[in-house]
Amino acid sequence: MDENVMKKARIWLSEEYDETTRQQVKNLIDNDPKGLVESFYKNLEFGTGGLRGIMGPGTNRMNVYTVGFATQGLANYLKTCFSGEKIRVAISHDSRNNSRKFAEHVADIFASNGFEVYLFDDLRPTPELSFAIRELKCHSGVMVTASHNPKEYNGYKAYWSDGSQVTSPHDVNIIKEVEKVTEVKQVLTGLNPENIHILGEDFDEKYLSAIKALQLSPKSVEKNADMKIVYTPLHGAGVRLTPASLRNFGFKNITIVPEQAVLDGNFPTVVSPNPENMEAMTMAINLAKKIDAELVMATDPDSDRVALALRIKQGEYVLLNGNQTLILLMCYQLTCWAENNKIKEGDYVVKTIVTSMMPEAVAKNYGVKCYNCLTGFKYIAKIIREHEGKNSYIGGGEESFGYLAGSYVRDKDGVSACSMAAEAAAWCRDTKGMTLYEWLQDLYVKYGFFREALVNVVREGKEGAAEIQQMMASFRENPPKSLLGSSVREVYDYTTLEVLDTKTGIRKAIEGIDDKSNVLQWITEDGTKVSVRPSGTEPKIKFYFGVKANLNSVSEFQETEQLLDKKIDELKKELHLA
Repeated sequence: MDENVMKKARIWLSEEYDETTRQQVKNLIDNDPKGLVESFYKNLEFGTGGLRGIMGPGTNRMNVYTVGFATQGLANYLKTCFSGEKIRVAISHDSRNNSRKFAEHVADIFASNGFEVYLFDDLRPTPELSFAIRELKCHSGVMVTASHNPKEYNGYKAYWSDGSQVTSPHDVNIIKEVEKVTEVKQVLTGLNPENIHILGEDFDEKYLSAIKALQLSPKSVEKNADMKIVYTPLHGAGVRLTPASLRNFGFKNITIVPEQAVLDGNFPTVVSPNPENMEAMTMAINLAKKIDAELVMATDPDSDRVALALRIKQGEYVLLNGNQTLILLMCYQLTCWAENNKIKEGDYVVKTIVTSMMPEAVAKNYGVKCYNCLTGFKYIAKIIREHEGKNSYIGGGEESFGYLAGSYVRDKDGVSACSMAAEAAAWCRDTKGMTLYEWLQDLYVKYGFFREALVNVVREGKEGAAEIQQMMASFRENPPKSLLGSSVREVYDYTTLEVLDTKTGIRKAIEGIDDKSNVLQWITEDGTKVSVRPSGTEPKIKFYFGVKANLNSVSEFQETEQLLDKKIDELKKELHLA
């Protein structure tokens, strides 16, 4: 047994830790050496977005102690940044096991540090936490959630005063402060409970009103108010506010999947509460088939992500990927803005570097700028912050099922995205006499058929983390010279922020991005794009594939789709992923 692991574990047997925790650690020492190593071989890292990990005892697990250390470190940093001010923070949580317990612990620590604390009375969506920070003029905020991870996980997202997750230099500086908190006695608790203020349904109305202000086609909704919509919150925080927002927009025929409207951190009806997966959407789609719904939508447990399934004909539905959802929402916004003469010089949209290249073609058509940024919605928020007061942000998103229309919050918003998607479906019916899926096909004819896929390679634990790093090092040292016979024209390395022109050997700075990230990207002569990056929140390395073909007419859609999918399958084989 590693001596360092045992040393750290024995500390957790001391009287500073509660009896249940001590017993759990003792059981690991006596009966589960592998589990002991995984629980203590390192400290759960407070990364650039906060914490995320498996729940349990130990320094590498999510528990009240690791949450406490992180919160005290964040509190110490806030006191440094806002010296002399009365610091205000907002706190929310999702439906995961222990989320309320962790959120109340965070509130106690902040209050004990002398902060004014705004704690929601129950679970709320992540975007409402972002909204609360802005609305209440808070200096920071915390959302207790592990997003769409499996039930064993929980997490902790840290937010800054603009309502976005923390970015440089605050992220790195917070990490330094968190690392200084190593003992339970350093964490302040049990003081100033009067500093904790509870936010209830009255505050929800402010958030819902901000979403309602995004509405673009109220007349189309009025004509299609009875359009059948099926929604599932996947046992999470969207259960009340997503249907409320849809009703606010004017939709009356909303059916919620009853089994998945039950708040349960064990997510009993799904393997994983990730709406990207067809398995998680099965109950909703089956219900849609039964009632012949026009549109199926889902949000993840903290309701920042949205997934859409569209009816292609009676009894048949197709689950969109995140890129397709983004395209539909962005095209709907841009079309309506253009029709209403709202677009001005300098207006812009945003996407991440691993998202489809199609938004760039769409934005060019409407004369708006399309900015690229690193993966993570905080980088989209950073661009909004940089342009605030100068140019208007229209919308933006990422391939991982996140979209934000408008700048009232600074994180992806599944609640508003559901309302916007439903309105787009009503608008298509009213103005074009077609479904959203038929309009998507038309968009592919107009802009080119962009097709994307994602492969997640999971590598668990200490050995898995080392293997992922070795894979990245190998790709960095020996990038492919060609992909499916097409020469790799450019190699992007976001750790150095340089792009290599393989023909000339010249390296140039990557334009428009000044934050570094462990991402590699290869673009071939025929426009194929492959991106590789380790996940920042899960034990995975991710491979993103993007291919393109011209689509001459909708009648050729299925054939072209099959050709592009075949090309992606061949790419996976060439990179030994299939």
